[in-house]
Amino acid sequence: MKPGQSQTSKERPLLSDIETLRKRARQHIEEGAVTPGYAADRDTVVKLLNEALATELVCVLRYKRHYFMAAGIHSEPVAAEFLQHANEEMQHADQIAERIIQLRGKPNFSPDGLSARSHAQYVEGDTLKDMIKEDLIAERIAIESYREMVAYLADQDPTTHRMLKEILAKEEEHAEDLVSLLQGLKD
Repeated sequence: MKPGQSQTSKERPLLSDIETLRKRARQHIEEGAVTPGYAADRDTVVKLLNEALATELVCVLRYKRHYFMAAGIHSEPVAAEFLQHANEEMQHADQIAERIIQLRGKPNFSPDGLSARSHAQYVEGDTLKDMIKEDLIAERIAIESYREMVAYLADQDPTTHRMLKEILAKEEEHAEDLVSLLQGLKD
């Protein structure tokens, strides 16, 4: 496209000149990383992220309980997997909390209402097999909720979109790990 030509919807957007970028960066500096180019509804994104944070925290608690409660002949490798998943879920919670702060929101770590904010449930399970099943169900819930959030954000918030896609990939990996553990118990 030549200077002065109008842009069609299928063409790439025009890039701002240096002076325009500098001018816009000086406006509303108290907003931090949220610049005028941020297209998502920030309050909605922070709400979704706080729900995701609650989901991750509930998963950490459930995995930690399962780690400590795992018993039986097959429990050692399963318990190790529970602990690894708990640690990875905590990393997800930390990433989400950091993103909430970047969006000028407040991460909600309050135990009051944690279960109600979480997409996944906290189900203890009585046997090793029940624990694995409950963790698998929770992972499947997380997978679906992250898929929906990724689709909702699309190109409106590329940073949150990318973070959630990375977390989604790890949740899918967790689900596959748990299916393998379940199959191993059947042998």
